Formats: sequence, structure tokens, C-alpha cells
Amino acid sequence: MKTIKYNNKTIKLPFNGADYGGDQALEQVTIANRFTGQETTMPKFAVAVYDIIIGSETIASQEDDHLGTGASKQWDNVRKGLDWFKQYFAEQYMVVLD
Repeated sequence: MKTIKYNNKTIKLPFNGADYGGDQALEQVTIANRFTGQETTMPKFAVAVYDIIIGSETIASQEDDHLGTGASKQWDNVRKGLDWFKQYFAEQYMVVLD
């Protein structure tokens, strides 16, 4: 599992093979809650996790239409990403994911 150093902490990144921003991984980005419009900032590597959560949620919802509610394996990525956000970016979690 890949790690990144951020604010004097070593953070385990949750998804193998994700594009965490490379040389710009620590650059701050503003993200808005897709329902309320409330904004928060976070580093690009956290935005990558956010994007995987939202993408996995979209795929899971579509798959559930065919497989039955909660049957998609994509929900595992959603849960994994949400747990990661709660641990490392709780404030941003409350704004864009709660």
C-alpha cells in the first residue's frame, strides 16, 4: 500500500493504482458538496479518494438496479474510501461526504 507524507503524518492511501496527483499530490483543491454547494479544501491526493468514492457509488447504484440493492462489489470501495476520509480528513468528510 502506498503512503504519503502530509502535515508531518504518514498517511496510507487506500486504493492501489489510483492517480493521487504525482508531483502535485499536496496541492490544495477546493471541492463543493454536490448537493449543498458547501465548499472545503483538501490536497489532490484526497480529491483522488473522493473521486473514487463518487465514481464507485455511481457504478454501484447502476449495478444494484440489476443485481439487487447492496449487491454491487463497488460498495466495498465506497465504504473503504469513506472510512479513510473519516480517519484522515474528518472535517472535509463532514462537508462533502456526510
